[in-house]
Amino acid sequence: MRGRLLLAAALACVASSATAQEADRTVTGEITGADHQTYKAIPFDVPAGVERITVRLTYDKANKTVVDLGVFDPERFRGWSGGTRDRFTLSASDATPGYLPGALPAGRWHVQFGVPNARKDARSPYRVEIFFDRGATRNASAAIADAPLKTGPGWYRGDLHMHDAHSDGSCASQQGKRVPCPLYRTVETASQAGLDFIAVTDHNTSSHFSGLRELQPYYDRLLLIPGAEITTFGGHANIFGQSRWVDFRVGSLAVPNIAALQNEVAAAGAILSINHPALPSGEACMGCGWVWPGTDWSQVTAIEAINSLTTQPPLAGLDFWYDKLNRGYRITGIGSSDNHDPAAGPGKAPIGRPATVVHARELSQPAILDGIRAGNVFIDVEGTRDRMLEVMVVSGRTRAAMGETVTTPAAKLQVEARVTGITQGTIQLVANGKEHSRVPLRASPATLPIDRPSACGWVAINILGPNDRKLLIGNPVYIQCKAAPRR
Repeated sequence: MRGRLLLAAALACVASSATAQEADRTVTGEITGADHQTYKAIPFDVPAGVERITVRLTYDKANKTVVDLGVFDPERFRGWSGGTRDRFTLSASDATPGYLPGALPAGRWHVQFGVPNARKDARSPYRVEIFFDRGATRNASAAIADAPLKTGPGWYRGDLHMHDAHSDGSCASQQGKRVPCPLYRTVETASQAGLDFIAVTDHNTSSHFSGLRELQPYYDRLLLIPGAEITTFGGHANIFGQSRWVDFRVGSLAVPNIAALQNEVAAAGAILSINHPALPSGEACMGCGWVWPGTDWSQVTAIEAINSLTTQPPLAGLDFWYDKLNRGYRITGIGSSDNHDPAAGPGKAPIGRPATVVHARELSQPAILDGIRAGNVFIDVEGTRDRMLEVMVVSGRTRAAMGETVTTPAAKLQVEARVTGITQGTIQLVANGKEHSRVPLRASPATLPIDRPSACGWVAINILGPNDRKLLIGNPVYIQCKAAPRR
């Protein structure tokens, strides 16, 4: 009776603390004194087509019972964390530290318990929950997701494009030699720069994902987003937040065209951002400019309006982005360093310059990606820590921020710009890619009027410095005067 009561209490505790999703497999049992200093296999079956497995263990520790944790697939050992962890995840692309990424074969797996201590009269209930990512279901990803680093809505500052030793990032070794640069150097430099988030986007690979999992608990003020720079013969694009490796070989049998790539990106749960789209393509920068015919721009979430400050010209992507906006596509403009060396000496792009500043509901990967999708975003060209731009279009009683839409606008609209961190400069009002008006930055918020015919389509605010140098680049507020836009 006592054992059954303990088991019921333990399972109730588990249920109250579990995440909302239900486990795909659940195994319950009891550790007794007979299990002292033995190994205990907990079998479970994995169906075909599983892309990620997350295991979560809960057991009663009140009587000094200790359970170590590991796992075997049908063929081999896949990892061990002892008593350090109560959950772990594995996929083809990444795994919790202590576990091995790789294919997830269908068949009989088993969670491996080691029991270094169970008192003679011990009766310790346990519960093992197994979650799968399979098809469109992402139970395993949800079960291993980190809590937000910060709660509550706000502006979060980050850099969405950088490389390390997992692709072509390099830096000076201890002896001053040029070597592939360890991932931690990139992350540490971003942390020192005061950023809130970064995306590490090594070319065509996911090998850095496990490293990000290892580093994230330590860097608990800096959100680490897994990404990849999809490097094709017809252009480069970053993807952010993918759950697995995405095949980049456009033109091959596996990925016959750009539509197939875009569908794969969406299936992996990622968003797509076109990199340095206006650069020339050739021997100097192979495949750098975006020239793919058949691109579905409705599936493109962002475009790099600025790629580092060393690319010539650094604002080459701005007109490319404005052209897509004028064609009716709602695509967020971002800026990224494209850093390849965290030391960033003369002539190199330092991490965080430029920075993309995103209004998000919290500091978490889903919230930052949703914030980029929503478009309440601006680019801090010089990558400061304190410059801010908030834009609001006022039409009668309607107020719309960047990324939002004003429908059936009034004859006259007011565009409000609230700027902090800059005391002298110019506020530039852009309508459908062309300058409409400008006023000196003297007071904040400043108001710029615009008539309905000029505003129809979209309007944005940029902040200019001396010689019209762009300091802050705002995203559009959409003004819908006729039919609904494409996206």
